[in-house]
Amino acid sequence: MPEPPPVVVRGGRVVAGGRARRADVVLIGGVVAAIGPDVAVPPGAVVLDAGGCLVSPGLVDLHAHLRQPGHEEAETLASGCRAAALGGFTAIVAMPNTDPPIDSAAVVEEVRALAAGQPCEVLVAGAITVGRRGERLAPLRELAALGVRLFTDDGAGVQDGGLLLRALEYARGLPVVLAEHCEDAAIAGGGCMHEGAWSARLGLPGVPAAAEEAMLARDLALVAEAGAPMHFLHLSTRGSIGLLAAARARGLPVTAEVTPHHLALTDAAVQGYDPVFKVNPPLRPEADVDALRRALAEGTVDAVATDHAPHPPEAKDRPFEEAPPGMLGLETALSVTVTALSGQLRPEQVLARMTEAPAAIARVSPAWRPRAAAQGGPLVVGAAAHLCVFDPAATWTVDPGALASRSANTPFAGRTLTGRVRHTVYAGTPVVVDAELVG
Repeated sequence: MPEPPPVVVRGGRVVAGGRARRADVVLIGGVVAAIGPDVAVPPGAVVLDAGGCLVSPGLVDLHAHLRQPGHEEAETLASGCRAAALGGFTAIVAMPNTDPPIDSAAVVEEVRALAAGQPCEVLVAGAITVGRRGERLAPLRELAALGVRLFTDDGAGVQDGGLLLRALEYARGLPVVLAEHCEDAAIAGGGCMHEGAWSARLGLPGVPAAAEEAMLARDLALVAEAGAPMHFLHLSTRGSIGLLAAARARGLPVTAEVTPHHLALTDAAVQGYDPVFKVNPPLRPEADVDALRRALAEGTVDAVATDHAPHPPEAKDRPFEEAPPGMLGLETALSVTVTALSGQLRPEQVLARMTEAPAAIARVSPAWRPRAAAQGGPLVVGAAAHLCVFDPAATWTVDPGALASRSANTPFAGRTLTGRVRHTVYAGTPVVVDAELVG
């Protein structure tokens, strides 16, 4: 494959350490060749205008459901990666709740083959248990040897605490992290939205906050016992934030993420019975949303992850109780998060929680990879040429039919968002220019 021409990102403010400075960026041979004011343009270079924009490392998503293999009617690796590129992502973690689940070397290799040549890197997550059934461990060592670094049964938590403890003890000797969807199924009891004032008013069965908090408390105790790291997916309650803060104060090796939709929406959105607002964990009341925002701003929560969960129209076009949970997130994540955190975090700081932090958790940061192959930055000479150029002042209206995903289940349909990705560069090649896919 021929080497891409040089690229110059001109006129932007380069983000580093939660701050930004005026500089141009030159990309040659898939790496950052120069950073500075008014750099010389190499012969034959592609020049990308970044005036008024923030220039950051490419975004890294810890949590995307790409549905392939098995549910291509909702999403494919190709459509999901196009959506990711438009959202500024240069790496996304593909969740293992596919059909068949990603619990064997064969399925890992199948997903990687499907991801080849896409406009972002796909990091394959493996299941903790065979078939995600919670009965016996998947071959963690074999999959780790293939480069799988994150394991989760996402879509369901591992209900058997003894089995999860064995998984943690086994993982302790591997360069991996287990990630938990914290939900005690018995406590959740088949509910379909947050249990509270709105569920009572709407007559819908609720999921109490205790379903998440009880499993989180158990898992934190198991981490303390095993001494192995764990990442917590899409935390959603203020009680969970309190438990996480106490665990971190004790020095436990834990990290956590929140989603843009849990930062931006409350359970009041369900009042119209529209299944587009059904998600797991469910949208919570304003007090929980406020706690999540504070936790992200203060660093108790490390990262923002999309939990991108496409469903075809016929799946969502059911009564609220019967529709599957999940929302699109890749294309809107940065805009929604910057807006939700306005007044608490500057856009530069939000970018750090969508680049450096998730890259470290996914084991693809410079601490885990050679700098020229790493994701998440920082942008320095010799770093991989993965960039997101974000215009914090741009406005755009979300049109579900214009999104790259095969599905249209976005809760932000018709909303005007502030801030938009202008360009995305992956491995030195512009894949999104002026908010449009290249090629």
